[in-house]
Amino acid sequence: MSFLFGNRSSKTFKPKKNIPEGSHQYELLKHAEATLGSGNLRMAVMLPDGEDLNEWVAVNTVDFFNQINMLYGTITDFCTEESCPVMSAGPKYEYHWADGTNIKKPIKCSAPKYIDYLMTWVQDQLDDETLFPSKIGVPFKRNFMSVAKTILKRLFRVYAHIYHQHFDSVMQLQEEAHLNTSFKHFIFFVQVLDWSTLSMFLGSQVYFNTGANPQELQVDIFYVITVLYNVWGKLTLLITKL
Repeated sequence: MSFLFGNRSSKTFKPKKNIPEGSHQYELLKHAEATLGSGNLRMAVMLPDGEDLNEWVAVNTVDFFNQINMLYGTITDFCTEESCPVMSAGPKYEYHWADGTNIKKPIKCSAPKYIDYLMTWVQDQLDDETLFPSKIGVPFKRNFMSVAKTILKRLFRVYAHIYHQHFDSVMQLQEEAHLNTSFKHFIFFVQVLDWSTLSMFLGSQVYFNTGANPQELQVDIFYVITVLYNVWGKLTLLITKL
């Protein structure tokens, strides 16, 4: 969001995903930006009264893609085949890429290659009008929440890699405030979007629509926080202020 990054010219890793001006989703984005502008991150992630949950999740998913796209874009000179030959979040956690379509069997690759695969995959999902409809009246598919959940889980990995492998570079670039604010915003949103909250909005349909372990998202939040804490002790200062 522009509130997080100001008006400075920022390098992005992939082209920014724009929400069409004049659309209802654009209005929701502006509402979220206005709430963020007040400095209240917790309020900024709450579903506005009377709004559709799917649209709210779609808008925020696009926004987090843009935020992470911009954050990673600032450190691409430091994240190279030589410096990051594997995609990792500390010495105990290594990620292998598979998207289930083009690459069905997980492959080991460098961090920049992995993140390129990841962000390209996310971009393809966001550009799919059948998954992320931008026109009023076009319904969301039944598996939308499942897709959004997978996107958010994978975007977590970029945050984890940046914190573990490149935080010194982030500080050198004086971008740590943007990174920390974006990460806190992300955590707040996924905490609100836990499966008990979805059950409150959708009733018994949540399990049928997602086809996923109802605790998976929430567990992944604390997994990522734990991974970060194990390597970067300073995260304690961030988490205690959440």
